[in-house]
Amino acid sequence: MPVTAPVPVSTAVLVWARTESGYSLEQVADKLGVKAERLGEWESGERQPTMRQVESLARIYHRPLSLFFQPNPPAVPSLAMEYRRLPGVVPGAESPELRLAIRKMSARRETMLQLLVELGESMPVFDLTAHLSEAPAAVAQRLRAALNVSPDEQQAWANEWQAWAAWRTAVEQIGVLVFQFPKVPLEEARGLSLLRTPLPVAAVNPKEIPEARAFTLIHEVVHLMLSGGQEEVPAARETRDSAAWAEVERFAEETASHTLAPEPMLAQEVRSGGFPRNGWDIGDVRSLARRFKITPLAMATRLRASGYFDWSHYQNWKRGWEIYVSGLKPKKSGFAHPIDMALGRAGRPFTRTVLEALDANRITAVNAARYLDLKFEHFEKLKAALTKRPGAEAADE
Repeated sequence: MPVTAPVPVSTAVLVWARTESGYSLEQVADKLGVKAERLGEWESGERQPTMRQVESLARIYHRPLSLFFQPNPPAVPSLAMEYRRLPGVVPGAESPELRLAIRKMSARRETMLQLLVELGESMPVFDLTAHLSEAPAAVAQRLRAALNVSPDEQQAWANEWQAWAAWRTAVEQIGVLVFQFPKVPLEEARGLSLLRTPLPVAAVNPKEIPEARAFTLIHEVVHLMLSGGQEEVPAARETRDSAAWAEVERFAEETASHTLAPEPMLAQEVRSGGFPRNGWDIGDVRSLARRFKITPLAMATRLRASGYFDWSHYQNWKRGWEIYVSGLKPKKSGFAHPIDMALGRAGRPFTRTVLEALDANRITAVNAARYLDLKFEHFEKLKAALTKRPGAEAADE
């Protein structure tokens, strides 16, 4: 069939694919280089697109080409039945970038489950729970014990990239898939979690600096614990008002801060470092934050929780920090190798499982490349990378 000849496609699928991807008529028309009215005519059946245009639509919507020739769209659950409630994100009105990221992460999780069955391997079990009635410090103590990260190990990390890699590995070892979702603005989502079992997902936006990624990751794990304790449900079913949800977020933040900087360790570092040196100014907090490989803002929040700051001092400090940060020049991101990006996106457990399935002839090389979003030519180097100690991953994509 000539690529320039009109082809009969399902109007119902055309409409579904666009709306399910979160695009307006104008956005898709702009990507295609046609008028919105023309796209509307395709969706209403007044006109038909050419094969080349259908192929372009399939790429934009990240859907298989064959789908557009089916009479009806597939029945799929709402994306908001997958992820936890996100501040400022209305279920069903997520950006196209966030919707695609959630779809990919959900598909990756399903693939992992299928491959583990194919390989006859046991399913990791995440069984930590938390309740809002508990003290955040007590929940953090339980989580920190499960993660098995000692103070000595934490203090031995050379830099924030080692810290991020170590926290990620620790979380993966307790039965959580850790993914990164590129191309989503930080303003929309810094992190998210898929409240599914087995193999729940904790995901981090790679636009975060590494010090912030660790905090975001642990924050998402706390949400998974709350879900395990029947304290939290997916966004589509969440009915708390904004004030009540803010309390849930504060609980997760405080628990995450206690996990990264336990009270005894914090007290020891404050004493040994002679803090505060200058009345807990920006320099003091930055210096102490470097010892824990977390952001100064997270450290200031942690200090306030333990009474080193009163509320007034914290508010003044935070205003000063915002002024300080606004004057900094953004760091230029370097080139990220495709292997680093693949490991950053999918994590080591998922990547290792896909390669094991490929070696066992359970999947084809084409499927493996699709699952990892990586060309087959990089696979040997990817296997070699998996044998090395986890380190720096792609900062952005």
